Amino acid sequence: MASRFSVHSLFMLLCLVAVVSVLGVSASDGAAADAKEFVLTLDKSNFSDTVSNHDFIVVEFYAPWCGHCKKLAPEYEKAASVLSAHDPAIALAKIDVNDESNKELASSFDIKGYPTLKIFRNGGKTVQDYKGPRDADGIVAYLKKQSGPASNEIKSAEDATKVIGDDKVVIVGIFPAFSGEEFANFTVVTEKLRSDYEFGHTLDAKLLPRGDSSVTKPIVRLFKPFDELYVDFQDFHVVALEKFVEGASIPTVTLFNKDPSNHPYVIKFFNNENTKVMLFLNLGDETIGAYKSKYHEVAESYKGKDISFLLGDLVDSQGALQYFGVKEEQAPVIVIQTSDGKKYVKPNAEAADIAVWIKEFEEGKLSPYRKSEAIPEANNEPVKVVVADTLDEIVFNSGKSVLLEFYAPWCGHCKKLAPILDEVAISFENDPDVVIAKLDGTANDIPQDTFEVKGYPTLYFRSSNGNIVQYDGDRTKEDIIDFIQKNRNHTTQQSTLKDEL
Repeated sequence: MASRFSVHSLFMLLCLVAVVSVLGVSASDGAAADAKEFVLTLDKSNFSDTVSNHDFIVVEFYAPWCGHCKKLAPEYEKAASVLSAHDPAIALAKIDVNDESNKELASSFDIKGYPTLKIFRNGGKTVQDYKGPRDADGIVAYLKKQSGPASNEIKSAEDATKVIGDDKVVIVGIFPAFSGEEFANFTVVTEKLRSDYEFGHTLDAKLLPRGDSSVTKPIVRLFKPFDELYVDFQDFHVVALEKFVEGASIPTVTLFNKDPSNHPYVIKFFNNENTKVMLFLNLGDETIGAYKSKYHEVAESYKGKDISFLLGDLVDSQGALQYFGVKEEQAPVIVIQTSDGKKYVKPNAEAADIAVWIKEFEEGKLSPYRKSEAIPEANNEPVKVVVADTLDEIVFNSGKSVLLEFYAPWCGHCKKLAPILDEVAISFENDPDVVIAKLDGTANDIPQDTFEVKGYPTLYFRSSNGNIVQYDGDRTKEDIIDFIQKNRNHTTQQSTLKDEL
């Protein structure tokens, strides 16, 4: 099975370079227990029975060769040791999806990278992604919370202080009774979003630290450590309530700097499906007051319009600048990214430009920006270099059959594949109708409506008659040549498993 490093993982790594740790019971307490393995080993034969016999179980889908899986293994085992003594015990399991007999099982759960951890509840009736830390202590703390109730009842002011706090987003349902359609729908949402948010419920609004204490009708109150500090919502339809929680839990302007307390909101910003507006400038510059004031004013005017705003410090946002293909000297720079991946860039922006330029974007008056490396002066190597600005010329309009590799310069699997592609290219050097080419996916924009690049390396073949198919076979010279010969005048659709390291 081919392996790839996730492009999304790269982006978040470049942007954050941060690990969020959750304090909990020390996993080292169980490290010295004995040599017993506490992580259950599953396969196709026992997976269903094991999951169905547990109200709560975590399963790691892994591959033995995966470096990230190897790094997780000792932490996962330590956590399993501690959690085995929890009351009730919390089971951790693993399944090798590189084993041919388990691949169908992995596909049924849409496993696209390793390691992937999933939480199975109620005998497997509910399956959720694990979104917690990957160190032993963090795993323990996260799973203790996840195995408990999705929403904690608030019966006293002390309970409210414990549940709500001052530095996190918490959603509290206020009800005249814990029954009825509103409470039932609230419960559905708490179960669905429990991996991302903390929830509480109460019969008495007077116990809560902020907001109207005299409410008697069902209401949802979202507490947050930014903007207006709390907001009430009364639509208990599940979809509406979900959308409210997702939207209200992000600051009007997300701050992207080195402060780790901002990182969870940065992650939510980049993970939501809204159009994203980002202003990058030097936050240490004393002259930027006009920029910040105007930017917040504009962001306020777009509340509720499926558009999110981020203010990024130039020093701490270098990874993001690299990802979007803009340079430090272009700051203050505004970047807009749409849900379909299109980008729009306003370099050297003035404060007065912000509102006008965003309005022009809304009105469709702006042209998308395309990140591209410089066109190489010489392109004489067996494997031809393609950049975003030559993609049409070399791949789409050449009239030739082209095997195109999307790669990353740091990718070990790409480096291993490079000499093999050289050999393939040399074998076709006397065939004017076949081109072997490569494009650096970290330095050039990729047309997402044509190529689905989830990791590196990814190979696509475009035949001379315009058909495009992804190559996911063995990475040997013989197999690649055979694939090209079979597909140079036709293609067949094939579904592929996207793997990542």
